[in-house]
Amino acid sequence: MNKFIRLFRYDLPLHFVLLLTNWLPDNVIFIRLRGRLARPFFKKCGKRLGIGRNVTFYNPSQIEIGSDVYIALGCWFSGNITIKDEVLFGPYCILAPSNHKKNGNSYRFGNNTKGKIILQKGSWMGAKSLIVGNSILGVGTVLAANSLLNGIADDNAVYGGSPAKKIK
Repeated sequence: MNKFIRLFRYDLPLHFVLLLTNWLPDNVIFIRLRGRLARPFFKKCGKRLGIGRNVTFYNPSQIEIGSDVYIALGCWFSGNITIKDEVLFGPYCILAPSNHKKNGNSYRFGNNTKGKIILQKGSWMGAKSLIVGNSILGVGTVLAANSLLNGIADDNAVYGGSPAKKIK
């Protein structure tokens, strides 16, 4: 997709909507309003999206969101992400499907490796958790608070730690 079109069709309007609504408190009415106003600026978005304050989306044209998704305060999303129905995010979660390679002695100007993140139906990310490139959070699976997932998590399980391991 042309960068100019992507910028004016998806990125800037979504940032503008979030900027205009970030001063509103996080209660049910305004969380739903923020989600309703943001829906048109994703690649695909289902119904009843709830978005808390200070959430950041990079490349929303690559983000697919299902129905009945709740995104809490301060979450950060970047790149190729698929979020299925009924997924919950605790505060300050990060989804980063890309990674940097080293160039000489620095990561700053190294090339990106692009990946994809999929969160299956009914999954839940605890507060301050992180999911990185080419990871899948299984159906009905919980990623505990302060955990890092780098891989595939089984369905109907609880994962925790850094890196995340199956707990239950």
